[in-house]
Amino acid sequence: MAENPTLNTQAPPRPEGVPPVLDEAHIGDIRGALGTIRLHDTGKRHGARARLAALLAIMGPGLIVMVGDNDAGGVSTYSQAGQNYGTSLLWTLVLLIPVLIVNQEMVIRLGAVTGVGHARLINERFGRFWGWFSVGDLFILNFLTIVTEFIGVSLALEYFGVSRYIAVPGAALTLIAITSTGSFRSWERFMYLFVAANFLVIPLLLFAHPRLGLLAHHSFIPSIQGGASSTAVLLIIAIVGTTVAPWQLFFQQSNIVDKRITPRWINYERADTVIGAFVVVLGAGALLTVAAFAFGGTSYAGHFNDAGTVATEIGRRLGSTAGAFFAVVLLNASLIGAAAVTLSTSYAFGDVFGAKHSLNRGPLDAKLFYASFALMVTFAAGIVLIPGAPLGLITTSVQALAGVLLPSATVFLLLLCNDRQVLGPWRNPPWLNAIASVIIGILVELSLILMASTMFPELDVTRLFEYLSLGLVVALLVAGLYTLRHRSAGLAIHEEPEPDRTTWTMPPLALLERPAWSPGRKAGMLLLRGYLVVAIVLLIVKSVQLAH
Repeated sequence: MAENPTLNTQAPPRPEGVPPVLDEAHIGDIRGALGTIRLHDTGKRHGARARLAALLAIMGPGLIVMVGDNDAGGVSTYSQAGQNYGTSLLWTLVLLIPVLIVNQEMVIRLGAVTGVGHARLINERFGRFWGWFSVGDLFILNFLTIVTEFIGVSLALEYFGVSRYIAVPGAALTLIAITSTGSFRSWERFMYLFVAANFLVIPLLLFAHPRLGLLAHHSFIPSIQGGASSTAVLLIIAIVGTTVAPWQLFFQQSNIVDKRITPRWINYERADTVIGAFVVVLGAGALLTVAAFAFGGTSYAGHFNDAGTVATEIGRRLGSTAGAFFAVVLLNASLIGAAAVTLSTSYAFGDVFGAKHSLNRGPLDAKLFYASFALMVTFAAGIVLIPGAPLGLITTSVQALAGVLLPSATVFLLLLCNDRQVLGPWRNPPWLNAIASVIIGILVELSLILMASTMFPELDVTRLFEYLSLGLVVALLVAGLYTLRHRSAGLAIHEEPEPDRTTWTMPPLALLERPAWSPGRKAGMLLLRGYLVVAIVLLIVKSVQLAH
């Protein structure tokens, strides 16, 4: 039954520090899985117990988005890394912690300060082309990703002898039922069950009897077992791609808005996200380690097939209990991944079409929101059940398309976080822009390599990586010098004092002027548009070729 059975047709008065949300269901008490904070609660938290209570009430969006990223594709990729390269690639996961935190911290501020989703901001600030493009591509990528999640469900339950014709429909119905309660708190509590199940990787790791000294060495000393090769570079890119995904930006921003988190609680949500980043990387590292120690020194080392085969062979090598644990971890990862990825799409639809889009509403009160969720889950599950469906091609296409979308998603994120009208005193400081620019540059480089290798399999990826890395260093140096020079000239110009951050929120979108673009920014956006068009066309052509 819905938590709020009746909602006023007119939005309640908006207290100071609450952004101008598009859906009045986004204004009210914070009702989290582990606590409640009242709308008009403005008292300071004194003492560790009070702060912990506030953190528990707010915690959720950051933890869920991170654990949701350890989905079926993640389990498969981390297992492949461990089986084929031992623990030598653990350092890549450690390096991803700051990447996750920096990217998602910017999303936190956008959600809490603006009160609208990522898709709506892109549509309003960059025009309809980019708004529809971002949502359209997000829909395609997310839909294909959901298909891979149901592939994971099928592989996991096949380990226990359950037919995919029972497992997949059952999982689809479960996801729809969990999401359609009409209560954000109920939905979040179900997500916490998935988060808790994620910790099964700890006893699973104990079954593998890892050598702690080796784990510590490979976590902080970069190396690649067998030396650098095109295959190894592509696997590293796959690790990055499965850990840093475009849907995360859309999901967490909208989920923060839906949970009614305002600027006052940003620091607590930052803590939630940092905790989630460490949880996801520790979980990924555990899966990689289990595969490394289970298959190291055996004929299976270096011959990864799929996650289902990994579960079977772990059962033979480490015992049936370990195999069952791995299968449950895979099932859990598939379910929370499907839940989060699908919800990010439904949020985006609500943003763009101006429809009600809140988990605080029941299905009859937000028809488009829940219908889009149910339809995506149903059709994705249906594809997995089609005999002879090109599931391998779909999995490959997900990685390639994610590589195409990642540059535009991260560029828009950085531009929005420097928009004075959108974030005001909450916009990025210079040092964060420098870090974010380096991260975006690396992600763009990896995206280009992934796309190029998908289109041209015989390409020398290692040599391409060297050339692009050199170009990236030069580009970052030039951009840094230009920014320093421009900033030095701008310091002489008197700026108005910044307003109070604790109460400042974005004005209504209709009152904001469209940002004026410099010639350099226009050229950059045209270049980005050209890259996206060419890359997508090449990807379609390649997919058609592989299908035949």
